[in-house]
Amino acid sequence: MTEREKMLAGQLYDCGDPELLARWHKAKDLMRDYNRTDSADMEMKEKILTELLGGRGKNLWITAPFYVDYGNNIYFGNNCEVNMNCTFLDDNRIVIGDNALIAPNVQIYTAFHPHHAEDRFGLPQEDGSFAFCRTQAAPVIIGDNVWIGGGAIILPGVTIGDNVVIGAGSIVTGDIPDNVIAYGSPCHVMRQNVRKDSV
Repeated sequence: MTEREKMLAGQLYDCGDPELLARWHKAKDLMRDYNRTDSADMEMKEKILTELLGGRGKNLWITAPFYVDYGNNIYFGNNCEVNMNCTFLDDNRIVIGDNALIAPNVQIYTAFHPHHAEDRFGLPQEDGSFAFCRTQAAPVIIGDNVWIGGGAIILPGVTIGDNVVIGAGSIVTGDIPDNVIAYGSPCHVMRQNVRKDSV
């Protein structure tokens, strides 16, 4: 099993693996190019996103700057908008459904580490240095018609259902069901999300 396969399977993996590092550096270069591309140069943005992302539907709008780890573990549906200064640490899959609105400064994390320092780093090497930190990752799945408010943080392994609003500044530590408005730290359901003219 390769280190990438371990990463996507949720097992401990080596971030210093040459295959993973090569993709990490490529993603950083593509991200740099995207963030420096003229705002109106849609052709170049489309070209970079095609190379950077794992997959996407129609009508994706990402406002620079945008930050990723690998990029190729990120998948968007149709009609999605990501506002400026968002960070997606896609050590595992980040799957976002159709019609998503993601506000500025949203952070989506899939990676996490063992709690004990010795488990994270092992013992020091002869020269006193440490190996790369041991890491695991769990996917984040976001449904259709979801609005993630500014500054929200979504932690590894979270699934957010369809027709959900996540309030600004929320820290989403667990799954959120369909058709709700949820916010807080930790984020929890506050009420159902129904149209006023349907009640």
